[in-house]
Amino acid sequence: MKRLAIIGGGAWGTALAIVLAPRFEQVRLWVYEDDVAQRLQAERVNDTYLPGFQVPANVSVSSDLRISVEAAEVVLSVMPSHHVRRVYTQMLPSLGESMIFVSATKGLEVGTILRMSEIIRSVGGSSVQVAALSGPTFAKEVARGEPTALVVASSDDDLNRRIQSAFSGPTFRVYTSLDSIGVEIGGAIKNVIAIGSGVIHGMGLGNNVTAALITRGLAEITRLAVAMGGRAQTLSGLAGLGDLVLTCTGELSRNRMVGIELARGRKLGEIVGSMKMVAEGIKTTDAAVELARRFGVEMPITEQMHQMLYHGVSPREAIRRLMERSLKEE
Repeated sequence: MKRLAIIGGGAWGTALAIVLAPRFEQVRLWVYEDDVAQRLQAERVNDTYLPGFQVPANVSVSSDLRISVEAAEVVLSVMPSHHVRRVYTQMLPSLGESMIFVSATKGLEVGTILRMSEIIRSVGGSSVQVAALSGPTFAKEVARGEPTALVVASSDDDLNRRIQSAFSGPTFRVYTSLDSIGVEIGGAIKNVIAIGSGVIHGMGLGNNVTAALITRGLAEITRLAVAMGGRAQTLSGLAGLGDLVLTCTGELSRNRMVGIELARGRKLGEIVGSMKMVAEGIKTTDAAVELARRFGVEMPITEQMHQMLYHGVSPREAIRRLMERSLKEE
């Protein structure tokens, strides 16, 4: 595979363009904002979303979707989850039957409660080749060339191995999985738990409660994934525990930062309005609560995050409710 289209020019999309450019002859990066696209094409630096990193010469940048996906062999989508359906619908006339689609977006579609790969199939048809790419990644560290490990998942092992071979390099190691449900649910729900981790940090609480939150959060994610048809062991891997630990403890986590600011007394609208990039956990919390109800899965941490984000429950009250739940076995 020689031609790659990356759809989404935020920090993660730009970092992927940087790390994957040596693996492809041609990389086209689609950026929604025309002014950002023009500056990035001319100056080779994404000064809005990932300043300080040079984009390789074989990466061409455009705000024109048709030009960006034309003749691509692999389409790697990195846009926010609430834009996936719209952008793929706009791309549809330009998509070819032999194209491979890889989703690096971590989230769920509010309303339909679909995973990203399911949205792509609903737009492109059930026969499209689509896989999910997920794992513990911060864009800045990937762009710096620091060692990174991820997992690509679909039910087609041959497709997984083709993507693995095309994407893997000296600092970017890709594993394969046949469990796209587990990989996508792990990548989505960990953002909800990370908001809770930020609340803990913002309240000045210690490591005990953070460790407990990560552990019990992983239990919630695993219960949901298994109920949906995923595998429990997937959630002990990169797309589950690995991504959860990173997002709950890393200083670069946007979702964790939302929790920190909530604990400091700021309103959600104010926090979101001050952010350049999307914190996926906010919308995912709403979708996750609906999924839990649909599949009959108990997710108390997720439920309290929902109460805090959407119903005005204070961080301290949310913690009290969790701690005073009925006692049970682990």
